Amino acid sequence: MGGRIVIAGGGMVGISLALALARQLPEAFELTLVEGFALPAAGAGSYHPSFDARSTALSYSTRQVFEQLDLWTALAPGACPIEHIHVSSRGHFGSSLLSATEQGWPALGWVVDNGWLGRVLADRLRATPRVRVLSPARCVDALPDGAGLRLSLEGEAPAELAADLLVIADGARSGLRAALGLGATEKRYGQDALVANLAFAEDPAGRAFERFTASGPLALLPLLPADGAHRAALVWTLPPTQAAALLSASAEDFLSALRDAFGYRLGRPLAVGERHSYPLALVEARETVRRNLVVVGNAAHALHPVAGQGFNLALRDVHALADEIARGVAIGAGPGDLAVLQGYQARQAADQQRTIVASDLLPGLFMQADPLIGLARDLALAGLDVARSLKGGFVRHAAGMAALEAPRG
Repeated sequence: MGGRIVIAGGGMVGISLALALARQLPEAFELTLVEGFALPAAGAGSYHPSFDARSTALSYSTRQVFEQLDLWTALAPGACPIEHIHVSSRGHFGSSLLSATEQGWPALGWVVDNGWLGRVLADRLRATPRVRVLSPARCVDALPDGAGLRLSLEGEAPAELAADLLVIADGARSGLRAALGLGATEKRYGQDALVANLAFAEDPAGRAFERFTASGPLALLPLLPADGAHRAALVWTLPPTQAAALLSASAEDFLSALRDAFGYRLGRPLAVGERHSYPLALVEARETVRRNLVVVGNAAHALHPVAGQGFNLALRDVHALADEIARGVAIGAGPGDLAVLQGYQARQAADQQRTIVASDLLPGLFMQADPLIGLARDLALAGLDVARSLKGGFVRHAAGMAALEAPRG
């Protein structure tokens, strides 16, 4: 038995799914990845917007998935470990220190430059000949065709393509999702995320910081040193006018504002690299599963960047989807059978709901001016350092391990 699976979107999520399916499905299955940007030559670096100058925090569960895909050895040289996370709220007494050693893990997570992650994924995709790559090309529509779908393509590709399963993985602003009438809800936060890489006087030494301020969360994640400089990646949530002002401010004025918000936990900030900003919103597809169709990654749910959960949740989804398809195929089901896709949906429902709700509510909780809410919040932060069992459970859920290790039905 065979089948035809087409993945629309060749970013981090689409490539990861293609590699997972290539490992788990029999050779009789045809795997095609359709991507609007041309795949670069080997070692040429980034080719896709998701592989830009930003960085991504990889959770402990993400390492587990990449190890199963035999990708971690290639990724590790460019990954900076997070051994401690310091969580605090500006102007309040509550804080907590999360530690990898308390979990018995080598690290709570790792930070990688998106360009490096993109290169590793693209190189492995290129070395996986059973995945057919059509790029630059876009899937723009899909119509029922017997037991499967007939896809319409644009670009350097056939005009049409047959599929038993279409996976939509083309981002939060998915044109294909809209074309197929799946729709999405959007909750705008009225804030922008300002991102940049910084040099500091002190080595972060595996420390990450999540600081909640009156204007929004400020995260600093350790990066591997470059040219002798101690580096950290900044994700700073701000009102749009303030983000725009800091985006165009001089380096000196920018670093001064950062010192006011963050302090000197890493010594004096010395330099800031290229700055980017983007508006924040929670985007959720109204439907993620139909017969012969599934939506994943940011096309399914694009989250607030607090705690860096977006890609890690998407990778757990990819892991579960590939596993459910393989399980279905083993008992004679097709990859696009509704029962198989609903099985994936049910398996991931709790993880998705928990992660989405936490990412949505957490920033607002720390910006509450109500003194009673503030006191409860501060006591909760302080209490995590006292109640080790509560802290351990919190960390396992935040790292995605509770979901990854959950028993299967």
